[in-house]
Amino acid sequence: MIIVTGANGKLGRVVVEQLLMRVPAEEIGVSVRDPNQAQELRERGVRVRRGDYDDAESLHHAFEGASRVLIVSSGIMGEADIPHGIQQHQTAIDTAKRAGITRVLYTSHIGSSPTSHFAPMIHHAATEKLLRASGMAFTSLRNGYYAASALLLIGGAIKTGELIAPEDGPVAWTAHSDLAEAAAAIISEQKLDGITLNLTGSEAIDMEGIASIASEVLGRTIRRIVVSDEEFRDRMMAQGVPEASINMRMGMFLASRQGDFAQVDSALADLIGRPPKSFREVLKESISQLQG
Repeated sequence: MIIVTGANGKLGRVVVEQLLMRVPAEEIGVSVRDPNQAQELRERGVRVRRGDYDDAESLHHAFEGASRVLIVSSGIMGEADIPHGIQQHQTAIDTAKRAGITRVLYTSHIGSSPTSHFAPMIHHAATEKLLRASGMAFTSLRNGYYAASALLLIGGAIKTGELIAPEDGPVAWTAHSDLAEAAAAIISEQKLDGITLNLTGSEAIDMEGIASIASEVLGRTIRRIVVSDEEFRDRMMAQGVPEASINMRMGMFLASRQGDFAQVDSALADLIGRPPKSFREVLKESISQLQG
């Protein structure tokens, strides 16, 4: 049996949908904090059990009888919660080993590093270290930066016509759907060992590029305006954005300046057998949803 954690989330749910096209439903289980939200999966024959990274016994029950598990990274990835997030992943890995899991997949990220300016990358690097130490066979998916995150960056710009942000660097934006398809292929076919190559889109685009593509898609100009780090922080604070969220956003910009998310690789295209969705395609879909 294959278990997918976090299957009520955006990535986990799409992985399950991809698995349902590859293996019988009775060979798939999900570990979710709220089983009621996964009722539709249960009706389709998927085993649904409660599993919480803060509750090892619930995870052990959710992992029961399985041979493979996909650990979707914890939603607690902010700077203040780095120790908690790593402990959650430790619990999931330890429980998988205790439950007799023979292979673990983990959703890591391009730019994973213990010294990254972007807090989630510290979580990922620490978790990859835990996986190596576990003695279990594992695959750490170095996912490209989620293109959906661009919504946070361009939502206001679509309304105002100005994309205001500090200095940045190119990012290999990648679609959830492509990454989910790759994860399903890897876990169902038991492909790849250890840390993967970067699973990215086919191009790396900075804020200037986003503004240019958005202008073309919208048919009106979106101006890219560069502000200092201090001015960006002040703007965010004036808008009532929590300090932890501001730190996270600044961390992303600082890391992108260093090229942490810029590497482009063909590994994702090779896994899914076609070119990944372009940023333009994802942006068109996102803008359509925003305007809808």
